[in-house]
Amino acid sequence: MSAHQKNIYFASDFHLGVPDHDSSLQREKKLVAWLDTIKKDAAEVFLMGDVFDFWFEYKTVIPKGYVRLLGKLAEIVDSGIPVHVFRGNHDIWAFDYLNKEIGIQLHRKPDIRTFNSKKFYLAHGDGLGPGDNGYKLLKKVFENKVNQWLFRWLHPDIGTRMGLYFSHKSRIANIAREQKNDFKITVEDEMLYHYCQSILKEDKSFDYFIFGHRHIALNHPLNDKSRLLILGDWVTNFTYAVFDGDTLSLKRFE
Repeated sequence: MSAHQKNIYFASDFHLGVPDHDSSLQREKKLVAWLDTIKKDAAEVFLMGDVFDFWFEYKTVIPKGYVRLLGKLAEIVDSGIPVHVFRGNHDIWAFDYLNKEIGIQLHRKPDIRTFNSKKFYLAHGDGLGPGDNGYKLLKKVFENKVNQWLFRWLHPDIGTRMGLYFSHKSRIANIAREQKNDFKITVEDEMLYHYCQSILKEDKSFDYFIFGHRHIALNHPLNDKSRLLILGDWVTNFTYAVFDGDTLSLKRFE
């Protein structure tokens, strides 16, 4: 990295809120510490989804908590560093609060960016690739405007309690509780690997594909030019990626 070159950072799947308040707060503080270390040389920051394990914005109410993270993100945005948040499958109901209150740029669909002549394909990763048809159907239910309107009529205490109840029963919550990540794959069986290959059949110009969602830390070649990078998580891995203008690296925050 040259003296004037700044880094671009990527991280994903923090799942704040599970398995319990104290454990979540400990991870939130670690995340804020990481943001403090990168803000001095960051050109942009991309949080690639599932920042919260459950998040629903009512017209005048948002889930309480997470003030350390939200304050730190506001500080970073106010300093002139763009912060992007991809809505994942757990925080799909983030609407406009983060943008209006903090200035965060929200994304739901895949985004294509070029940094220093390198072409990036960015997405959370849920619902992409072959299979997982049950989730793809459920995703349509969650994204349906009528269903979102109906859920908003639940009192926030009831709606949030329901969401957190199912979050605490989830596989992610169990992994956070046990501090043991049991996500194991063979690359050729990974749905995002096949998704990337299908895109490359039509457009071979991509240098990097970056996803979250899968909770595995992976940096794997797709061909002589392109690489697939899955960001891991901040439940057990505490991994992130950094692009220094020349190279994209996957690192762990200790």
